[in-house]
Amino acid sequence: MKIRLSTIDDIPRIMVIINDAKALLKSLNIDQWQNGYPNQAQVENDIVNKESYVIFNDENKILATTMFTTRKEPTYKKVIDGNWFIDESLPYGVIHRLAIAEEFRGMGIAKFVFEELHQNLIQQNIKSLKIDTHEENLGMQSLIKKMGYKYCGIIYTNYGAKRLAFEKMIK
Repeated sequence: MKIRLSTIDDIPRIMVIINDAKALLKSLNIDQWQNGYPNQAQVENDIVNKESYVIFNDENKILATTMFTTRKEPTYKKVIDGNWFIDESLPYGVIHRLAIAEEFRGMGIAKFVFEELHQNLIQQNIKSLKIDTHEENLGMQSLIKKMGYKYCGIIYTNYGAKRLAFEKMIK
């Protein structure tokens, strides 16, 4: 597997993958991603900002997508009932919108994505990766805990949704 920045040509496949993830979350009765987010406009914006990535195999088939940035996340300024390990004034990475194509789930792709992003941060001498997820998204919580992420508290998205915040110190 490899990871690269997404292009406009990748949007149709990215949207199939995101819609697969929306359907999975809905089938699990998780209301995450059920309000029109993420949508194509968001993906296009991520591409323009060079923050959208695709994961692909040797046959150039896109298996997954994610958003990754080292820009400050405005909704991370206030953590309720907890604290970040790395202060908001220091640089950190953020991952959002990780989705795996239905036919490729359970193959270790999400773990690969996190490991690649950790390496990216090490190269930039950035010591922290932050992520948030829905309180009922137990699959993502299980993965990030196995990857060494620690619970830091609660944040609220810009549209008012409660999310559990996690952070990993990158060495």
